[in-house]
Amino acid sequence: MNAWTRKDLLGLDELSPAEIRHILETARAFKGVGERSLKKVPALRGKTLINFFVEPSTRTLTSFELAALRLSADVVNLSVGASSLQKGETLKDTALNLQALRADIIVLRHSSAGAARFLADRLESSIINAGDGAHEHPTQGLLDVFTILEKREKIEGLHVAIVGDILFSRVARSNIYALVKLGAKVTLVGPTTLVPKVFEKLGVRVAHKLDDVLETADVINLLRIQHERQRKEYFPGLGEYVSLFGLTKARAARLKPDCLIMHPGPINRGVEIDSDVADGLHSVILEQVTNGLAVRMAVLYLCAGGAGLPS
Repeated sequence: MNAWTRKDLLGLDELSPAEIRHILETARAFKGVGERSLKKVPALRGKTLINFFVEPSTRTLTSFELAALRLSADVVNLSVGASSLQKGETLKDTALNLQALRADIIVLRHSSAGAARFLADRLESSIINAGDGAHEHPTQGLLDVFTILEKREKIEGLHVAIVGDILFSRVARSNIYALVKLGAKVTLVGPTTLVPKVFEKLGVRVAHKLDDVLETADVINLLRIQHERQRKEYFPGLGEYVSLFGLTKARAARLKPDCLIMHPGPINRGVEIDSDVADGLHSVILEQVTNGLAVRMAVLYLCAGGAGLPS
């Protein structure tokens, strides 16, 4: 039986461990393509992909565009400012028009949780969730897990600390779902207002002091404060946040010698992480960006009906 039978990727919560592993295995094969002198394969030749980003993006949009081009697909990027959403057209009608133009895959980033599923239930085109509100960001979760796996050769049994604004983070949720399903021990760290105990229902531990996890963490994944999703202040100020939860150079010195330091970007230097640490030997932040290309190639290939691993 094919390990991947879905037309869409909407979130990691609904995927089985086998499906997650299959994406990661496919991504490993595609990473090899990126290391060739000719960084292109004809896997999606004749297919059309539309990146429909209602929210701004640098890494994700560029990564999906490059991933599609390396798979030989035709690519169109559409921002909200260039779409008829500005004229009052509904998301459904906009997407149906894109489908009528024979879009095979629509990569959607939207501020509303559930927007990707809403379209997936109504369109024959494949829908890839590139982040929907504070719900999920599945390809970011996959590339984070891929990076850990590449560096540590396993996920099961590793202690992964996710630090920062968990409450409003779609990245945190996708990471939690993937890591727990693959056997990692996950600790969420941050202020009580941004890391409520209710997250323990997802099979993780909650802590409110970064200093308590430094010596035991195999991976530290730092998240920025999602000011754009907050309607009130959730902590007194950045100075207090940095003093309690910032990964300073002094705190980084207490980490295990092989601890991986991660960040999905964009980085607020001097807030969640010091520049010396972000650019240090244990940082894999730029490797996450590189791996995002391979993961997104894998996702596009599989959702477009790709069978077997690329050669």
